[in-house]
Amino acid sequence: MADVLIEQLIRAAALAVIRDADELTALDAAIGDGDHGINMKRGAEAVLAELPKLDGKPPADVLRASGMQLVMKVGGASGPLYGTLAMELGKALPVEPTRAEFAVALAKAIDAVKARGKSDWGQKTMLDVLFPLHRAVAAGEAPPAIKAKALAAAEATVPMRATRGRASFLGERSIGHMDPGARSSALMIAAICDALGG
Repeated sequence: MADVLIEQLIRAAALAVIRDADELTALDAAIGDGDHGINMKRGAEAVLAELPKLDGKPPADVLRASGMQLVMKVGGASGPLYGTLAMELGKALPVEPTRAEFAVALAKAIDAVKARGKSDWGQKTMLDVLFPLHRAVAAGEAPPAIKAKALAAAEATVPMRATRGRASFLGERSIGHMDPGARSSALMIAAICDALGG
C-alpha cells in the first residue's frame, strides 16, 4: 500500500504545481527571473509522465525517480533543490515508515537541501517552509494543521529580505514579495495534506 500512497501524494503535489504555475511565475517575475512557475510546471509534467513506469515500485524508488526528473527538467536552482529533497527523502525512508521515522528522513532530506543550496532558514527560500513542515511533522500534528502552517510560512516570507538566491541581488527591494520557492513548497505540502485528509 505504501507504493500506491506515495504515487498518489506525488501526483497531488505535481497537479498543484501545474494548476498554480501562473501564480508562481508572477511571484518570480517580481523578485527573480520570472520562470519559476514555467520551470516547475515542466518538472511536474515530467514526474506525472514517469509515474506509470514506477507502478508497484517501492516508495524509495518512486521518490528517487521523481527527484531525477526534477533535476533534469526544472531549470535554475529549483530543479536540483527539489530533486535533492525527493531523492534524499527516498534514500532515508524505510519501506513502511512510522511517523517518527518519516520525521527523521525528512530532516535528512532538508539538511541535504541546505547543503545543496548553501542556505538556511530565515533567508527567504523554500527552507522557510520546509523547517516549519518538519517541526509540525515531528510534533505529530494532523495534515490540516500542517497545511495551515506551510501556507502561513510562505506568507511569512513577504516581509523578509532575501539573502540567498536570485532575489538576494535586489537587497531591500526583495522585501514585500512572497518567495516563489516558499510558495511552491507550501502549495505542494497543502496538496499532499489534502490528499491525506484528516
